[in-house]
Amino acid sequence: MEEGRIPRLSEITAPTQDELDGRLQAGLIASLLALAALAWGLTARSAVGMDMGPGTDLGSLSFYLGTWVLMMAAMMLPSVAPMVRAYALMQRSRPAGQRPGERGASIVAFLAGYLLAWTLFGLAAYAVVDLVRALDVPAFSWARGGPYLAGGVILLAAVYQLTSSKDACLSHCRDPQGFLAERCHDGLGGALRLGLEHGGWCVGCCWALMAALFALGVMSIAWMALVAALIAAEKLLPWRAPASRAVAMLLVVLGLAVALAPERVPGLVIPDSSEMTMQAME
Repeated sequence: MEEGRIPRLSEITAPTQDELDGRLQAGLIASLLALAALAWGLTARSAVGMDMGPGTDLGSLSFYLGTWVLMMAAMMLPSVAPMVRAYALMQRSRPAGQRPGERGASIVAFLAGYLLAWTLFGLAAYAVVDLVRALDVPAFSWARGGPYLAGGVILLAAVYQLTSSKDACLSHCRDPQGFLAERCHDGLGGALRLGLEHGGWCVGCCWALMAALFALGVMSIAWMALVAALIAAEKLLPWRAPASRAVAMLLVVLGLAVALAPERVPGLVIPDSSEMTMQAME
């Protein structure tokens, strides 16, 4: 084509399917990362002054639920991106008759189902924390057995990292093609169910890491970021077994430090300390 000449319509080639798929993947990943960044910002705003270290007061159920959903969006959307991308490509390859808007709605429904699974886990965690508080066991106070309880929860998370249950759940999370190939649910209800199923496997994979987050301070942005990084590492890095073992080793060190020398753990707010009082006043 001559330089400066406007090409004829017949000379303009349509993008190939691979190019369209590449644009779809890039757009989806960018959207998920943008949503995660927005959720991080909103979570940081909601959690200002809330970090009281181990045993953080979760507030009212309505406040907790809103904050928890934002937390899960912030922490989990980056690591779930490969599954969402694979699901979007599966929707694109389905027979004609499904309009683009319906494909987009299916992706939204899939994400809603995924976050619903984590919301149910969050409700269960709230009930457990509320029950422990209601029992008011003196041995659980920070001045007595609190550090050992918090450290023990983190060590439990380390042990779970090495179990067959953890490995099975992580395998499903790391294999989007295999997960989707075994399941086919039509319609928006099917997309919601599929997201809920994947979310269930993800909860099975990461519940112990979330328990460790509660033991460290569930409203701490720093601890949230650390746990999110650990989850992303074991889900996204190519070395699955070494990544899981490295996470387990880090949790062992952290659990022992919280149990035996909590005042030396960087970023850990000690309950009833002057640091906690200052955070509450911010």
